[in-house]
Amino acid sequence: MIKMTTMILAGVALVGAVATEAVAPMADSFYDMKTTTLAGKPAELKDYAGKVTLVVNVASKCGYTPQYKGLQALYTELAPKGFVILGFPSNDFGGQEPGTADEIKTFCELNYGVTFPLFSKVVTKAGADQSPIYTWLGQTGNLPKWNFSKYLIGKDGKLIAFYPSGVKPNAPELRTAIEAALK
Repeated sequence: MIKMTTMILAGVALVGAVATEAVAPMADSFYDMKTTTLAGKPAELKDYAGKVTLVVNVASKCGYTPQYKGLQALYTELAPKGFVILGFPSNDFGGQEPGTADEIKTFCELNYGVTFPLFSKVVTKAGADQSPIYTWLGQTGNLPKWNFSKYLIGKDGKLIAFYPSGVKPNAPELRTAIEAALK
């Protein structure tokens, strides 16, 4: 469907055709979106609504990969208080997540005892193949520049803060923000 629009800009009328079917509406809340689990099953993020969520783009062959240990410790400690970590494997940076879903799962479980939810591999970088999750997160102007970037999402599904890869899971600024959001 093509819709004719008129826009007044600085006193000049611009008339043009706008394709209205091409753009899907942006979700209001992180928890309004859907994705796919690492096992390939549909997943609704509304299952995490009401929790404080840390979204992390993860990779198995990265210098930041040891952060899995700290993420799991944080998850183990704070999950009973309404906290969850959602890991989204990504091969966007240096080809550092080349594995299959089974290889990723096995690596995470055997090397770091990961029990927090992991989802299917996604594209975090802007472009035609970008995951809708990262399109939504990128509204803030912050997209990952490397693996293990972190987004803190409130119980209401609104973004609280972005933390680049170098911010470790036990960093005081991240920990303080999580604890404040849990109150």
